Amino acid sequence: MILFPTHSQVRLLFISFSLLMMSCGEASDEKATDSQSQQNGWNAIFNGQNMDGWEVMGGEGNFYVENGAIVGETKMGIPNTFLATEKTYDNFVLELDFKVNPDLNSGVQLRSNTYEKDTTTAYISGSLEHSTRDWSAGRVYGYQIEIDPSDRSWTGGLYEEGGRGWLQPLENKEKAQNAFKQNEWNTMRVMAKNDSIIAHINGIETANYSDILHTSGFIGLQLHSIDDEEEAGKKLMFKNIRIREIE
Repeated sequence: MILFPTHSQVRLLFISFSLLMMSCGEASDEKATDSQSQQNGWNAIFNGQNMDGWEVMGGEGNFYVENGAIVGETKMGIPNTFLATEKTYDNFVLELDFKVNPDLNSGVQLRSNTYEKDTTTAYISGSLEHSTRDWSAGRVYGYQIEIDPSDRSWTGGLYEEGGRGWLQPLENKEKAQNAFKQNEWNTMRVMAKNDSIIAHINGIETANYSDILHTSGFIGLQLHSIDDEEEAGKKLMFKNIRIREIE
């Protein structure tokens, strides 16, 4: 006697087969996407789940991962700190998305390192006054693409953290000043190639500068210290961080 499957059994088999095919398709799509990304030379340096491949510099820091993004949250008693890549880079294109509380200031470090000994440098302040500053051993220094949601609106300008200060501020550069979107996710793209550093915020060029003082170093995300308890608990976020190394 030949037994034929019931209608319910056939339906169950069909559903199971469909789910299996969908799973295989999604896996194939993910592999294709990864393969395409690698073919184009792009590599994710943040996996969206944890901070593997990153380390805190400058102090204890208050960084964690939430909803697929790296979060820096202000906290009393924590100094100016940086979440830095363990790997160093020289020539590259970096892309990332960021969102910041309007009351905070931050930046993305490029070709950065830490001082081996106490150092004094020339310095240009935010008011564009010239002076000198002393930096202690262990202090992070290097190029920084500014994140400045204040009324000054210098997001995307080029600053040298732990060094000469403002290299290319956005004073009187209205188009560049208007590139940043308050309370929204913004996209930063930076190319560092030989002596050239070019930055874009949301597709608008904000910095284009030639300097050869720093040729290699880590990439870092800055979390400033705070002096007032009322400033605690404010967040800045970074996601979709990827890099393409170039000649």
